[in-house]
Amino acid sequence: MLRIIAHAALLGSALALGACGFADSRAPVPEFMRMKEAEQPPPESPPDVKRVVREQIEVVFLSTSYPREVHVATPHREVRGPGWTACVRAQLTSATGSPLGPQTYIVTISGGKVVDRRRAEADDICGSESYEPI
Repeated sequence: MLRIIAHAALLGSALALGACGFADSRAPVPEFMRMKEAEQPPPESPPDVKRVVREQIEVVFLSTSYPREVHVATPHREVRGPGWTACVRAQLTSATGSPLGPQTYIVTISGGKVVDRRRAEADDICGSESYEPI
């Protein structure tokens, strides 16, 4: 029984001391015991949205929607990530061939590539943006 208690105490001590090696950069421990902060990559420069959308139009719109009169707004830094977002508006056609009228999407651009797109909603800023043709 005494042997089990001694092993448990030894294991508990080892775990407590081992945890010190994982103290984050703001922990109240000496400097040499803290983890180094990860260096943040430099922020990306604003992308050329016109070029990106022109080159990757099939990522933004379905080819069967026959996008016409494509316009883009100026990019804004992504709030939750390192990329950029921009509003894209175009005249689209439905799958049945009837015109849908102007449709607006928000694209996320990271590293010069469109990584996400979604339809703009009423609470997005796309309604107040100024657009330029691509």
